[in-house]
Amino acid sequence: VRAEREDMALAGHVGLPTFHRGSAGHIHVVVNGRPVRDRLLLGAVRGAYADLMAGDRHPVLALRLACDPRRVDVNVHPAKTELRFRDPGLVRSLVVSAIRDALAGAGHRAATTGGDRTLAGFRGNGRAWPTPPVRPVLPGGLADSWQAPAGFAGGGFADAGSAGAGFADSGQASFAAFAAPSADARPGVADVAAEAAPLGAARAQLHETYVVAQTRDGIVIVDQHAAHERLVYERLKAQRAAAGIARQPLLIPDVVEMDPLDVARIAGEAGSLAEAGLVVEPFGPGALLVREVPALLAGASAAALLRDVADALAEGDGTAPVAARLDAILSRLSCHGSVRAGRRLTPPEMNALLRDMEATPLSGQCNHGRPTYVELKLADIERLFGRR
Repeated sequence: VRAEREDMALAGHVGLPTFHRGSAGHIHVVVNGRPVRDRLLLGAVRGAYADLMAGDRHPVLALRLACDPRRVDVNVHPAKTELRFRDPGLVRSLVVSAIRDALAGAGHRAATTGGDRTLAGFRGNGRAWPTPPVRPVLPGGLADSWQAPAGFAGGGFADAGSAGAGFADSGQASFAAFAAPSADARPGVADVAAEAAPLGAARAQLHETYVVAQTRDGIVIVDQHAAHERLVYERLKAQRAAAGIARQPLLIPDVVEMDPLDVARIAGEAGSLAEAGLVVEPFGPGALLVREVPALLAGASAAALLRDVADALAEGDGTAPVAARLDAILSRLSCHGSVRAGRRLTPPEMNALLRDMEATPLSGQCNHGRPTYVELKLADIERLFGRR
């Protein structure tokens, strides 16, 4: 991390969201040469990782902040570990944006924890496989849970489908187009090109939930719902930052009955919700009228959307910046525009998901901090089978 704003300079190292601990003891901050445990700075760190890490986990990082001594009062706490900044908003913004920029610039990193645990589970007590050897037969039900890619012909897809393939279901945001092989392409050529991409070429979908892809040096397993939830969330944030979130008016406004406390809480945030693409108004003491929803979520249940919004508002900190509250709401809403577990995907859809993940910052974690994919290197797999 290296960033400057006005006469403040921030530098240091921050851990990836997949590298975390159970306590905040590994967060180290030094201000003008003095180690501190300042609530504003710790809160800024939490805000930077808010939608990248589970709430009960903490990042590992070390930051050094240098500023004009007149900007900070060090005599707030007897041990001088807490501070009072003259412009706390500037400090928080600097820390949050610097960490976010560093994480976004780190590129795509797979969660190694899941892969390591998987390999450890296969190895058992130090052995590659239990003895006696197990004859490789398909377990019962596996044929029903594995979807062979349509048109699969030995070395690759015989027909990868139309280039603009996306989700046909109402309310599902379409993936970016995945280019199909040209008419004169030999079978498997498109697959070889896709394997060179960071997340590889889709090979199968397991249990209508996990996409398995082959890379040049291993395999990638993607949780399709978690991954697409992050993609929808980032699209909503990008729309909000640009021209505003595109909204879809409902032909017939939806009346949603709710607890009066939730009605009052949501009505009180009507302005912020409109910025998030959700236009609502009170409809009596125990109901809300939904007039517009984010276009990316068209077709989703209005009642389910409002329940999640009510939960987000109840859990949130009323003193948090508006942008942070909006992000929390968008994070909740994005779940309703995501492809669900249990949805069968076509080969173009699976590959489009992989390509969209590669083009989206922070797509290695879902909005709740769980990994969206894990990677197993071929060398590790070969060791499991005693090939190395």
